Amino acid sequence: MINQARVTQTFLDYVQIDSETHFEREMTARLVADLEALGLPVTTDEAGKAAGSDGANVYCHLEGDPNSDCILFSAHMDTVTPGKGVRPQIRDGYIYSDGTTILGADDKSGIAAILEALRTLLESGVPHRPMDILFTIREEGGLNGSANVDYGRLRAKYGVVLDASNDVGKIVSSAPGQIRIYADIYGRKAHAGSDPEKGVSAIQAAAVAVSRMRLQRIDEETTANIGTLSCVGETNVVQDHVTFAAETRSKSPEKRKAQANHMVACLQEACDALGARLEYRLHHSYQSYGFPDDHPHVRRLMDACRRAGVEPWTTYTGGGTDGNNFNAHGIETVVLACGMEHEHTTQERIAIRNLVDASQVVYQLMLPDA
Repeated sequence: MINQARVTQTFLDYVQIDSETHFEREMTARLVADLEALGLPVTTDEAGKAAGSDGANVYCHLEGDPNSDCILFSAHMDTVTPGKGVRPQIRDGYIYSDGTTILGADDKSGIAAILEALRTLLESGVPHRPMDILFTIREEGGLNGSANVDYGRLRAKYGVVLDASNDVGKIVSSAPGQIRIYADIYGRKAHAGSDPEKGVSAIQAAAVAVSRMRLQRIDEETTANIGTLSCVGETNVVQDHVTFAAETRSKSPEKRKAQANHMVACLQEACDALGARLEYRLHHSYQSYGFPDDHPHVRRLMDACRRAGVEPWTTYTGGGTDGNNFNAHGIETVVLACGMEHEHTTQERIAIRNLVDASQVVYQLMLPDA
């Protein structure tokens, strides 16, 4: 069945390929070569041009049992920074970086698991369901690769994204949508010593606005956060420009919209009161999704986990994945944990047993419907 030494080596090879988000060209080429070496049809797209990457989304379709649903398996090839020159190390059954970079288990563990399941399937020669394989660019920082997928190439009705922390068995069956708020506050410059009353402080307007905002945890399914509040200048000048970037997330579209409108209203009211001018835009980054435990696709994944020897459980997450975009395009998708821990930090690690378990679950999902 699953070859532990092979999937471990595949993962070690992949994390040593630099692929910080925007710069996935080398990883794209390696995945194309590895899929072609298995005798599979592979294509890429022009998503990099729109998504701001030197790489491309990688597609592969396998025909299979016509009586079984076509399923999509997906993971993203980009990493966060610092992700250049990763030097993986194995200690006590875990793989780490050397502590100067992230490891890249987010999300090369998902890619390695899909490749190992494919290799095992093709070696066994057993029947399998039809499937789409999709490896995306620029997931980090906004799901940009999956936003620019050529969805006409995909035939799957259901999808599994391997891109969540924790032990294999965790199934993210619901996730929030996100709205980003970008704003510029314009005041009027003046000398802070001789004529401050002639100025309009953009900093003051921003401070008043933020002081009135509901932020962080709004309720059990809604959050809001400011990521950028920026103005750099001399103390002797009333500053006339502040940049502002924030987000709100919620599983409820109504709550998400209401929170974004609340934050914009705080900005507008403060600007109006102090004589500043506001320019803003809202960006609907991705939509929420949610499936009950008795949904056929969730049951299918839970059954596959049990056949692979891991106990499944479902949960809600506060983060977004490519699965949000797949669901928005009609592919009913959930997210499977693939063992990453402390992702986005230099303490990131993954247990080798989770690489094996994730591969085994994917393999079980590739088999035809009973």
